[in-house]
Amino acid sequence: MTDPLDLLPDGVVVAGPDGRVTAVNVVAAQMLGTAPSSGAAGRPLDEVLALSDHEGLAWTAVNTPYAGLSTRTGVPEQSWLLPDGTEVLVTARLHRDERGGPVRAVAVSLRSGRGRARLDRDRSDLVATLAHELRSPLTGVKGFVHALLNRWDKLSDEQKRLMLTTAGADADRLSRLITELLDVARIDTGRLQLHRRPTDLGAKADRVVQSLGVVTSTPIELSIDDDLPPVDAHPDKVMQVLTNVAENAVRHGSGTVRIHVGTWADDPSYLAVSVSDEGAGIPPELRQRIFTKFWTAGTGGGSGLGLYIVHGLVRAHGGTIVVDDRPGGGARLVTTWPRAQ
Repeated sequence: MTDPLDLLPDGVVVAGPDGRVTAVNVVAAQMLGTAPSSGAAGRPLDEVLALSDHEGLAWTAVNTPYAGLSTRTGVPEQSWLLPDGTEVLVTARLHRDERGGPVRAVAVSLRSGRGRARLDRDRSDLVATLAHELRSPLTGVKGFVHALLNRWDKLSDEQKRLMLTTAGADADRLSRLITELLDVARIDTGRLQLHRRPTDLGAKADRVVQSLGVVTSTPIELSIDDDLPPVDAHPDKVMQVLTNVAENAVRHGSGTVRIHVGTWADDPSYLAVSVSDEGAGIPPELRQRIFTKFWTAGTGGGSGLGLYIVHGLVRAHGGTIVVDDRPGGGARLVTTWPRAQ
């Protein structure tokens, strides 16, 4: 009959009140390079649990599971090294028959440290990406402000206006990046709050086009159907979604970017915003991956958060988001929004 401990995904080592091992599951035996329960039973815990830190100290010597405070019930998770140098995460439970009594059993759990190492790398990549994304507009703002301060009397009004307009656009970009970070945290934790009210979707799309026209030379064409009703949405989040989608088309597509606002053909109770470009398009096998966190492709840069946030915000409104091909070539991304009742 299979030992229940062998069914666990983590390594487990159990020792009795005398400090001798009573059980070792298969995973722990493989990690520690020792025999499973049948061969390890009766051996001292410090001999079977061959773990050391970077200074060469043993786990049992550092944590003294059978000594210390009589109220102690466990050892928190720590990073230790196996005999082959691999990192593992180790935690332990100290079992007592009564509070303050002697330790009757020690159960040690060993888990691979690869998951945490991967998470640490992801965090480092996130910090590096965000630092780059934040530094670019901040450098622009700083440069134009210093130029205005040092050469104010030598600059024409038109030059001053251009510098201030560009600095303002970079400052808006910084603000959007910070908002994106906050929204990622809220989406991940399910704490996203929407203050919905009737919103003119066409007017929001027009504002996005005007804003992008200041910072890009890519031609953007906007068409809005007549007599469209308002949608039930958070106005700021609508702007955020449309800006991210349009910027994505400008950054990763080519040719003219076309935005169309109209009634969704599949369901008239929704309005749809279609954003298309004349680039190479998005392969079908990648159309779901583009909405994952930190996904980037090509040389257009970006934090990799924009479409992840777009997906979360549209779904939070009860809408949908679809990626397909634009007739004639290129990519088309369609977001739908519920009409206000």
